[in-house]
Amino acid sequence: MIKLRPSRPEDGPRVVQIWAAAVDATHDFLTPEDRAAIGREVEAFLPSAPLTLAVDDRDRAIGFMLIDGGHMEALFIDPEHRGAGVGAILIDYALAVHPVLTTDVNEQNAQAVGFYEHMGFERIGWSATDGQGRPYPLIHLRFGV
Repeated sequence: MIKLRPSRPEDGPRVVQIWAAAVDATHDFLTPEDRAAIGREVEAFLPSAPLTLAVDDRDRAIGFMLIDGGHMEALFIDPEHRGAGVGAILIDYALAVHPVLTTDVNEQNAQAVGFYEHMGFERIGWSATDGQGRPYPLIHLRFGV
């Protein structure tokens, strides 16, 4: 059974592991140099970020979400648990707290775009670069009015 809980300092290595595995499984459009640079940035901030974790019955993190205000900054699921409803559980929780929720998704990550649209998010904009100015276009999405 999947439960949600706030992250703790000792979850840091596991959430970085989930991030890396999820990115390696879905972000094949990244150059090796950008993947390495982004990995260093993530390792520097993710372990101390206030995350909502999805955990299994052994309290092992299998996915996580980062929300800042009404904007979902991150949603990553361990590839071994993709397609099992973990992302939907996290989104449902986020929407219970933030009925109007925005997020950005890499345009090249077609699976993620499809997931968010399936969950009811609508496209509200587009950017030619990611948040760090790298040449990875973003689709801006919103759920709610």
